[in-house]
Amino acid sequence: MTDIKGKVAVVTGSGRGIGRAIAVELARKGARVVVAARNVTELEETARLTGSATVFPADVRKKDDVHRLLDHAALQLGPIDILVNAAGVGVAGPVLDFSDLDYDAVLDTNLKSIFFASRCVLPSMIERRTGHIINIASIAGKVGSANLAVYCASKFGVVGFTQALAEEVRQHGIRVSLICPGSTDTSFLGSSGKSSKSRDKMLSPADVAHAVTTIVTQEANSFISEIIIRPTMKP
Repeated sequence: MTDIKGKVAVVTGSGRGIGRAIAVELARKGARVVVAARNVTELEETARLTGSATVFPADVRKKDDVHRLLDHAALQLGPIDILVNAAGVGVAGPVLDFSDLDYDAVLDTNLKSIFFASRCVLPSMIERRTGHIINIASIAGKVGSANLAVYCASKFGVVGFTQALAEEVRQHGIRVSLICPGSTDTSFLGSSGKSSKSRDKMLSPADVAHAVTTIVTQEANSFISEIIIRPTMKP
């Protein structure tokens, strides 16, 4: 297992849910963590739970915000070693009723933000011949579901983008990995149309965080390209 103590990690969408759990676990492993999301109050609570994280409010749908976040992290803590793209939103509804604004919000948050962030950190990672980019997708990026067409489209995009980018940069020593969780017990449930499922049978955010730490502590001669996590029992 590779030690990540002292490594610089940026986690988007870390104000709550999966992103928060990832930030807490990376900090527990000794990484120097920067937490980013739009809600400052939630970020401050995440930072309190980590005991040491740097708070940086940012809207990952905006390229300038993403660049400011990553430039600030590198300036304050040093080159970014780990980028976890965990920011995500979900809006459920039939395609015929789906608004343009909701479409843009889902695609920009779930997919475009990953493009912005990855493109920003890659030059430094390539120069140093090291780095991890981990993208949080979903089982919805593997199988389509009624009334989740736009959400599924965004997550299918994350899957394809991650797989392609991994092939582009592995020659530079950079590992790009994908995590596809199944139903997870977070506040995201209501907006993703899954609130009717049995929450006690769902994954916990800590399950996804464990997958992230498994990836970033992998020895340098190999990398885990994809992890699919499902609840033991169907919710």
